[in-house]
Parts: sequence; structure tokens; C-alpha cells
Amino acid sequence: MIWLNVALMIVGIGLVATILLQNRSAGLGGAFGGSAEGFHVRRGSEKRIFQLSVILSTLFILIAAAHLFIR
Repeated sequence: MIWLNVALMIVGIGLVATILLQNRSAGLGGAFGGSAEGFHVRRGSEKRIFQLSVILSTLFILIAAAHLFIR
């Protein structure tokens, strides 16, 4: 099932890209304890990137599980 391998690689690359985009928008202040924010509401593109990462992670898990059972 070569198509499952290709789908898994494409979804995996997209997932890595969206996670890296999320971390880039967070900034370095929170990594060193300089963030004074208690609660953060995602808006605009940050919310869309978060939703896309949730969708891609779900797809990744489903495709990986399908890859286990379909041989």
C-alpha cells in the first residue's frame, strides 16, 4: 500500500510545519519565564493554524492505524 506511505509522509510534513508555525508565534519570552499572560485567546490566523494542526494530527493517527491493519 504505497498510497498509505505517501499520505502518511504528506500529512506528517504538514503537521511538522503547522507545529513549527505555532511555536514561532508564541515567542521566546515564555520559554524563559518572561511571559506575564495568564490566559491566551487564539484569534485569526493563530486559531486557524491550531485547528489545522488538530486536524492533521488526527489524520496522522488514523492513517498510521490504517497502515497497521491494511497489508
